[in-house]
Amino acid sequence: MKRALITGVTGQDGMYLSRLLLSKGYEVYGLVRGQNNPKIDLVREWAPDVTILTGDLLDQSSLLRALNIAKPDEVYNLGAISFVAYSWENAQLTSQVTGLGVLNILEAIRLYSGDDASKVRFYQASSSEMFGRVQEVPQRETTLLWPRSPYGVAKVFGHYMTINYRESYGMHASSGILFNHESPLRGPEFVTRKISLAVARIALGLQESVSLGNIEAKRDWGFAGDYVEAMWRMLQQDHADDYVISTGETYSVQHFLDIAFNHVNISDWEKHVFQDPKFFRPAEVDLLIGDSTKARTTLGWEPQVSFEQLVTMMIDADLEREKRSKA
Repeated sequence: MKRALITGVTGQDGMYLSRLLLSKGYEVYGLVRGQNNPKIDLVREWAPDVTILTGDLLDQSSLLRALNIAKPDEVYNLGAISFVAYSWENAQLTSQVTGLGVLNILEAIRLYSGDDASKVRFYQASSSEMFGRVQEVPQRETTLLWPRSPYGVAKVFGHYMTINYRESYGMHASSGILFNHESPLRGPEFVTRKISLAVARIALGLQESVSLGNIEAKRDWGFAGDYVEAMWRMLQQDHADDYVISTGETYSVQHFLDIAFNHVNISDWEKHVFQDPKFFRPAEVDLLIGDSTKARTTLGWEPQVSFEQLVTMMIDADLEREKRSKA
């Protein structure tokens, strides 16, 4: 039985990955910051066989302790402050957790592994936000990185540190440069879930409108459940490498709104949506679209859920939640 340790297990990706690994017969450990983390119960409900460990990406001793308990064959580092807008409000903490946290877990694995550098296979959750002011369309593994947010800058640090540990110590350390991926488990602060929740509530007569930022921004959106499969496949390869994970299709926030409101039979959605300057980024990323040829060829990975299926999946889940809550 393989053993895996997941940091950031309480997040969307952590929960989907937990369920995937359990279905493959893994013994799964999830690292949680703080014993009273309010999301622990959600993890236990979603994947009850996950063993919860406490630790902090900023506390290397706690990471070593978690490694000694879990004795993992694979470590998936999904832990981060991942809400891009927040990264401008607290750039220092974002840099420490999302950037320095990667160094801490890599060094902890190196110390734990001793003379066998490839004893533990490592996955780093890199991000399409690293491309920022895009220098090439579509973006691929070799595209110049030009981040446009403190979050993106921190992710670049973690990405290159992963490469450095792979090249310096021979660690089996791979990075997945994941483009936007969503699901019904996405936090309500993210624009996709903010929209799906608002549309569900508007359809049920529970609210009148929603305020958003730049609805012209375009993203390459996929389903988180598909993307965690790519993470796992990376660590099954003989050699570690970096892979762009994306659908290769791009849609605007406005297109997301079209599908979402049409799904609940509201055609004139403009009267329900307002653009508020406070939700605009100080430095906008206008267009992201990935070229995942390498992942499709080497990993045999393909996205299974279309953009429209993703949007309607999220709307249906929020409709069901709101109906239960109302009842």
